[in-house]
Amino acid sequence: MITITESAKGKIQDILLEENNPKLKLRMYVQGGGCAGFNYGFMLDDQQSEDDFEITAGSAIILVDSMSAQYLQGATIKYTSDAMGSNFSIDNPQATTTCGCGSSFSI
Repeated sequence: MITITESAKGKIQDILLEENNPKLKLRMYVQGGGCAGFNYGFMLDDQQSEDDFEITAGSAIILVDSMSAQYLQGATIKYTSDAMGSNFSIDNPQATTTCGCGSSFSI
């Protein structure tokens, strides 16, 4: 299970509303690369594959492909905004090491 905090749900809904395309969903994925081995990624997508999992985030839908889902099991998606800026972050209990940038990890 992937948890989406209320602040992340709100920001995802805002991003999708700004696009003015009701078919768009947020796709969250894991891909090889980065200094620690894997990178997290986000993109807007209007296509859904048969192996995608859907996560409801308020009125928005987040898609996660089956391969990425295994690396994101138990993760929490957060959105923070402060004087230093705004960003999404992922707390992943499966990650054994992470990079200083926060978008790269290894298992």
